[in-house]
Order: sequence, then C-alpha cells, then structure tokens
Amino acid sequence: MPKQEPRLALVTGAAGTIGQAITRQLVADGHKVIALDLRAEPMQPLADEMPGRVVVAEVDISDPDALETLYTRLRAEHGPVQILANNAGILSNNKAVETSPEEWRRIMSVNLDGAFYLSRLVLAEMREARWGRIVNICSLGIKTGGLTAGTAYAASKGGLGVLTFSLARESAPFGVTVNGIAPGYVLTPMVTEQLSEEQRQKLLREIPVGRFCGADEVAHLVSYLAGPHAGFITGEIVDMNGGLHMD
Repeated sequence: MPKQEPRLALVTGAAGTIGQAITRQLVADGHKVIALDLRAEPMQPLADEMPGRVVVAEVDISDPDALETLYTRLRAEHGPVQILANNAGILSNNKAVETSPEEWRRIMSVNLDGAFYLSRLVLAEMREARWGRIVNICSLGIKTGGLTAGTAYAASKGGLGVLTFSLARESAPFGVTVNGIAPGYVLTPMVTEQLSEEQRQKLLREIPVGRFCGADEVAHLVSYLAGPHAGFITGEIVDMNGGLHMD
C-alpha cells in the first residue's frame, strides 16, 4: 500500500476549533501547514506549538486579489500546495425573510467563493504533479435545509457541495481527488455559543449517538481523505452527524 509522504498543506479558517484540529492532525501526519485566517494573532499559538511546521498568514479569502497576492508569495517561499482544506466558514441563523442582501453576499463570499478562489489557485500545479487532495468542510445543512442554521448558510454549504462534485469530476484524470465532509453539530462556538441550551438539549435527544461531534473526529477524516489510501475516493460528501440524518 502507498505510504504517507510529507506534503505542503493549506488550511483555511485555521484559528477556529475545527481549523486548529485539522492543522494539528496534518502536522502529526508529517505535513507542513500554511494556516490562513482573517487575523494571524489567534493562530500564533499553533506556530509556537509546532515551530517550523506551521506558517500563519492573515487574509480575507473572499477577496480574490488579496488571496492571489498572498498565495503567490507563499508559493515562492514554501512551494506548491498539495493538500487544501477549505474549512473557513461563517454562520448565520437567519431564515430567508430576515436575511439581508448584504448578509447573503457576505456568507456566500466566505463559505463558497473563498473555497473556489483557493481551489483555482492550487489546482494547476496539483494536476501537473498528478497528485493533489482538496477537502471541503460542508455541512449537514446541505441535506436538511438547515435545521438550526439560516438560509444563506445552508445555501452556501450546498454550493460548496456542488463545487466539490464539479472539481472532482474535472480533476480525477489528473490524480487529484476532491471530497467534502458534512459535519452535523461539532463542539465549536457555533454550537456552544450560537445555539441556546434548549436547542442543544433538543438536538442531543434527536442525535442517535447522543452527543455532539468532536473537532478531532473531523480532523481525522480530513487526514484520511488527504492521505495515500483515499486515492480511489473522489466526489464524495461524507456525513458526520451521529445518525441524525441517514441516506
């Protein structure tokens, strides 16, 4: 079976709970990680914890020009990205009538546009090398219409799912796989702070395994999909919801 080789990975939303877990796991797998988020300061502990293995950089991924400028610099300093984890995302709980056009555009620009911009930047060299891994962090909301999440959030993650299929289809002949993960209710501030205690208890009663998902569980699945044993898996959206939704 193929062995894990050290690669250069890029993780967006690396300051968040899931992003930090993904970064630590990819470093544990032997990779070097470029950690991106809006601000570098919250990610600095990751770089201090794993010196020489984590490079932090701040950027608004919804800004294609700023993103391309930063990526060009990072590419010159560290080489081509071989593993991309599109994890960055912002939540809105507003349903359609309460969602302003400005909020709709902001949610889409981060959750969907940013993933497209980065994928576009890394794909050419992945294809040339005939090896690459892209993992998109989608959401349970793409299959449920958003149980507690808002319209813009569910739609943006649904778009990310379709982007996953499209990129997977066009990239498979070049040895590049593109997959998604659809977590449902991971223990992050989206659950601990943006849901009420009543909402959390109701969800726990409805989730068959009776608990929320750990960020480390998402990170381990990213590790597998980004690794050498997942080369025959592409265009998949893997559910992680404790049995809350089955299909």
